Amino acid sequence: MADNKVSLHRVIKASPEKVYRAFTEALAIAAWLPPYGFLCTVHQMDVKVGGTFRMSFQNFTTGNGHSFGGEYVEVKTNEFLKYTDKFDDPNLPGVITTSVWFQKTSVGTDLKVLQENIPAVIPAEMCYLGWQESLEKLTRLVEPEIPDA
Repeated sequence: MADNKVSLHRVIKASPEKVYRAFTEALAIAAWLPPYGFLCTVHQMDVKVGGTFRMSFQNFTTGNGHSFGGEYVEVKTNEFLKYTDKFDDPNLPGVITTSVWFQKTSVGTDLKVLQENIPAVIPAEMCYLGWQESLEKLTRLVEPEIPDA
């Protein structure tokens, strides 16, 4: 976790298409991206190269929150996403870059996440813990196969 970056890896029992959808549909990402104890509002999301997004997280306990936005730098449907994040708060300067790989495996998807250039005031281990919670929520969203009745 040195150099203000975190790297995560999971094997998820769901297709790359389903896992990718969880990263690219506003309702889905709002359900899994915020760590436990936070709510997410997706204000805008246009998943294409040069497309942008805006979101805010709210601490459910205190009601306080922060907002951020970014741009999609690289999009390979069901395979790869690369996007930037910039906090609206000037105390959290810089541009974070997140890369996500979705690789089909015999049991589902090999998911890799690399987040770089995390602002120095955010401890990398705190970011890593947040991502672990988020990925747990992601898994619980995409692994169940629930048929329409």
